[in-house]
Amino acid sequence: MPARRLTALAALFAISACTAQRWSPSQTFDDHTVHAAMMERAGGLSTQGQGTGTPGIPAGNAEAAARLAASTRHGEWVKFAWEPGSADSIMAWVVYPESKKKAPVVVVIHEIFGLSTWVRGVADQLAADGFIAVAPDLISKARGGPSVDELARDSATKLIRTVDVATMNKGVFAAATYGMSLPAAQKKYGVVGYCWGGSATFNHAVFNGKNFGGGVVYYGTSPNRDSLPRVQAPVLGLYGGNDARVNATIGYADTVMTQLKKSYTYKIFDGAGHGFLRAQEQPANLEAAKQAWPMTIEFFKKNLK
Repeated sequence: MPARRLTALAALFAISACTAQRWSPSQTFDDHTVHAAMMERAGGLSTQGQGTGTPGIPAGNAEAAARLAASTRHGEWVKFAWEPGSADSIMAWVVYPESKKKAPVVVVIHEIFGLSTWVRGVADQLAADGFIAVAPDLISKARGGPSVDELARDSATKLIRTVDVATMNKGVFAAATYGMSLPAAQKKYGVVGYCWGGSATFNHAVFNGKNFGGGVVYYGTSPNRDSLPRVQAPVLGLYGGNDARVNATIGYADTVMTQLKKSYTYKIFDGAGHGFLRAQEQPANLEAAKQAWPMTIEFFKKNLK
């Protein structure tokens, strides 16, 4: 069971990030520009690498393309409307598990960098673990329409700032609805997101769409405390110890959710940084990823029955 605590190590390594990007309780979305620069300097945004990473967990960024190329699972690009009757479409990457039985749906919310090869690799691993994974490009409308082209980091970062919470929730629920409409799907969905997508995941728990079973927040800030009473499904938070800016929002979420008798559990991985599932080149990040992913799968298997 993840510990309900804040670690002292959470105060380290992110002081510059806190100085550059101050969080306030009314802030709806997280801006990870400083963290992106830190990850790039650390090699976390490299697209060159050998091998396919550690079996059983999503590949790190360096190995994601090779892992996708080696996958035996069926993955495809699809388009669907933002909402019924809308002329605007969302592009998404969908991966199916190799299974005889119908599977629940997990929507994968990308980072501030948009729908990248790495995010598609995460979706592929979710399918390997038995879920229909739908990874929507939530910048589809902002970029002028659906596209399979991966945006440059700077372009994606600029565009994603135009995506507000209401638009995000429409897109995520559209992805969930599409996934649950598939003949091979169960009528239950969960959400997992990273960085910007982690914040979006917790915000989607506030949205609480029909058939929503729970969300897994990877190093994303918590929503406005006044919105937490609307959360109806369980939330699991997974955070790096060296991420004080994000982790500063855990305490009030834990307090309020506990007072409301709602399910919010979390784990802080000592020594790991922001973006640890992606930046596995760093040993502490890789160790955190090895622990966090089984917790993610256990959470979804429990809550998406």
